[in-house]
Amino acid sequence: MTEGSTIKRIDVPATFACLGSPVLWSLGPNFIKYLTGHVDLWTQNVLRYSVACLFWLPFLLFGLKTKRIETNVWRRALLPSGANIAFQSLWAAAFYYVDPAFMVLLNKSSVIWIAGFSLIFFADERSLARSRYFWGGLILSMVGVIGVIYFKQDFAAYGTRMGIIIGLVTSLMWAAYTLSVKIAFRDIDSRNGFSVISIYTVVGLSVLGLLFGRLSDCLKMPAWPWACVVISGVASIALSHVFYYTAIKRIGATVPALVVLAQPFAVFAISHIVFGEILTGRQLLFGLVLLGGSALAIWAQQHLKRDSSILRSSPDFSGATAKDE
Repeated sequence: MTEGSTIKRIDVPATFACLGSPVLWSLGPNFIKYLTGHVDLWTQNVLRYSVACLFWLPFLLFGLKTKRIETNVWRRALLPSGANIAFQSLWAAAFYYVDPAFMVLLNKSSVIWIAGFSLIFFADERSLARSRYFWGGLILSMVGVIGVIYFKQDFAAYGTRMGIIIGLVTSLMWAAYTLSVKIAFRDIDSRNGFSVISIYTVVGLSVLGLLFGRLSDCLKMPAWPWACVVISGVASIALSHVFYYTAIKRIGATVPALVVLAQPFAVFAISHIVFGEILTGRQLLFGLVLLGGSALAIWAQQHLKRDSSILRSSPDFSGATAKDE
């Protein structure tokens, strides 16, 4: 070994970033569930996303001052912002009917929607149709989500069925948001894009809050619920994405995407203690099948990227874009 050379065994910043993002994302659903007892879904959406927007605002202002923000980002962010407003509204609504871990597992079915949309709308993505690993992953994901739903203990209850419907539509909207972001920001810094999306999203959620919510209820909240709003906004919306993007930049998309698949079990560990949530043994088994199928689909896509390098403008099934968890 020559003088001054080193053997780099592990990328420590990437490792912390890779592990930090699912940890922070695991807090979000539990905070949302807790806040359901204090404010309506429209109000908590406005509050939590406003905190995240304020977190990103200095970065946006600095970019505007130094002219690092692309001029066309404001126009391009309109469609992803519309999808994000719909996603955020549905995402929060689901927790008023079902528990956190169950909802997070349902949302992982978005890999099915993303794959379907990609095969339809992206010609380069259609080469995945020749991968048996890709189809195997999708089949496992579909079997997994059906099992998680079917073996829900209170499946017949109205609230549970409503939560399931909202959860499945939420996964569809997450897929639409993911695809629109990849298309709109394919040649734009993702941080700039998310800063603008945050502003548009806060405006949209504020309008919905004024129309359907009771924003004045937040004035009656004690100190701890307010702390939950701030912590979840900063940690689960803003910082988690910084960690995730850092990990992707340093070690690629595959490992971070696979690590994030462990999130539902971290959410369940917290929810079981705080809210007494129970997933049956069969649900846990089918949850593993669902996540295993998602992992296989992610691996198939990343493997195809390495082999062919033809998917530069196509979306990742990992959903490596800004998300409120």
